[in-house]
This record gives sequence, structure tokens and C-alpha cells, in this order.
Amino acid sequence: MASGRQDREEIRRRFAAEARTERPDLALLCLLLAAEADPELDANGIDAAQIELDRLAGLLPYGLRGGRAWASALAELLGERYGFEGSSAEYQRLESSLLHEVLRRRRGLPILLSVVWIEVARRAGAPVYGLALPGHFVVGFGDPEERVLADPFAGGRPLSGQDAELLVTSTTGEPLEPSMLVPARPLETVLRILNNIRAWAAARPERSDVALWAVELSLLLPSHPARLRYERAQLLVRSGDFLRGAAELEEYADVVSDVEPEAAEAVRRSARAARARLN
Repeated sequence: MASGRQDREEIRRRFAAEARTERPDLALLCLLLAAEADPELDANGIDAAQIELDRLAGLLPYGLRGGRAWASALAELLGERYGFEGSSAEYQRLESSLLHEVLRRRRGLPILLSVVWIEVARRAGAPVYGLALPGHFVVGFGDPEERVLADPFAGGRPLSGQDAELLVTSTTGEPLEPSMLVPARPLETVLRILNNIRAWAAARPERSDVALWAVELSLLLPSHPARLRYERAQLLVRSGDFLRGAAELEEYADVVSDVEPEAAEAVRRSARAARARLN
């Protein structure tokens, strides 16, 4: 048991340290995240996943020029030859958010399949970036102004500007905004993956353990929503850790009391209720 706690502490130490580097390694952060979910994923397994990304990158043709050539080569390699793609069933699986499982199964959520594309392409020298469209993550190549986009979830289907607009409007009912076409930074991508995991766990109350570690990893990122502290406190109370949960509820109330005094008082009442459950 102690060894398991030590392993988790080491994973989180590495995750926090990598998130604070000048150029965070997206693949490593995703694999450390996956190690929280899968105790069998050790250092050797993390190395093996990185080696697989290297191997796939080595299969891309040499001398590619231009965003369209890169997008086509990735679609041929990952989509056609290796069969990386998604389906509606992937939204029901935690494994669809874990990079080592996505590499093994060649199935996953749009954002994890995009991570595979980004990391394989980056290793081969491609000008690649992720695009966090509302409800559907895709990848882009070349100058963002060119909008050479592909959808890894659909095996690498090319996306025109009109296709991207349709993806957004079908999800949000709102038009595509220029801000949605800004390349996603690695930490933004990792936070979105963790948000997906939290949403998966929220639909499964019996998996509050998953929700808790997803929140705790999110809090290790240099930038995160303050409300995650409140969510963590609630999860602690729900898991029976009333004392720590109450203490964190009170800390959160102190943070928001100046701007939301009524909300802060409601949180303090929740803290008192949690402490009362100790009696």
C-alpha cells in the first residue's frame, strides 16, 4: 500500500514539474495522467508509448512540404494504414482518454486521437497544432491562416473552413469565432482531457475516485479554474473524508467571500454540515 502511494506521489511530482517547464511535453503529460488511471502503467510502459510514437513518426515520408502534404501523409499512415479513428462508443470508455490505451487500441476520443497525430507529426518535423473547437478537437498543419485542418476521429478526413463551421454550429448553435481557431497550447489540451475525464466520472457516481484524481491533477497545472478547489472539497466529503473536505470548503469560501459573499456563506454552511457528520 505504501509503495502504491509513493508511486502516485512520484507520478504527480513529475506531472507538476513537467507542466511548469518552458515547453511542456504533451505526450509525457498525457502518459503521466494515464498512469493515475492505470496502476499497471509504469515507467517502462510510459517509455514504450513514447517509443511507439517515435516509430510511427519514422514511417512518414521524407521531404514533405506544405500543410496539405503533411495532412495527407498523416491520414494515409495513421488513418488508413494503422486504422486510428473514433466512434460514438468511445465516449463511454475511460480508456478513450488514456494515451497508452489509444495507442494500443487505435481508438479514442477526438482529443486523444489528435494528440497521437500531433505527437507523431511533431516528431517528424511537421508544422502541426491542435485546435480546440467546441465539442470536437481537430488538428491543423502549416500556417494557421491556411486552415489546413484534419479530423483524426474520422480517420483524418480533411476539413474545409465550412466543415469546421458546421462542427461548431452543430455543437453550440453559435457561429465559428476567430478565437476558436487559435492553436491550443499543451497545457490547455491536458486540462481539456482532464475535463473530459471529470465529465465521464460525473455521469458515474460510483467512480468518484476517478473524478477526484482528475480534479487533483487539474489543480497541479499552473493555470486552472478556481472552482476546481470547491469541486475537490465536495468530492472529499462525498468520499467520507469529512474533515479535509470541510477544511477545503472553508478555504474556498475565504477566497470567494469578497466577490461572492452569499455564495461564500452557502459554502461555509456546507462545511459545517460536513463537520457535523463526524459526530
